[in-house]
Amino acid sequence: MLSFKTKSVGETIALGEELGKKLIPGAVVALNGGLGAGKTYLSKGIARALGFSGEVKSPTFTLINIYEGRVPVYHFDCYRLKNNADLENIGYEEYFYGKGVTLVEWAEKISGLLPENSVYIDIKTIGGNLREFSVRNLKFSSPKGE
Repeated sequence: MLSFKTKSVGETIALGEELGKKLIPGAVVALNGGLGAGKTYLSKGIARALGFSGEVKSPTFTLINIYEGRVPVYHFDCYRLKNNADLENIGYEEYFYGKGVTLVEWAEKISGLLPENSVYIDIKTIGGNLREFSVRNLKFSSPKGE
């Protein structure tokens, strides 16, 4: 497990960019943390690293936003889901097992649907703008395993 701390929104976005450089197409990233923990800011950095230069917003009311970059980013927010069927109805497998990187905010709500090799990022608010990020299962390899 890797652990990181950030002291500002800018540092959280920069951490996302560094982590995003390590992600390969097909990766699913499970983001867990309370309201205001920084999941969307981290997602913004990851999307930047994958070549998206537009605005990244939490897809709370739309369930999924798609960002086209060098690698597509599928950004889910499961906060308002009542059960797994809500996600199953939109064909989540197409995204989870697709050619892009999938980011899942509030991933603990759908833990039974996440691929076994998902990257898990748990975010803890320590106080003020201070955040601690615990990262599990992040692979440091290229798509070809080089």
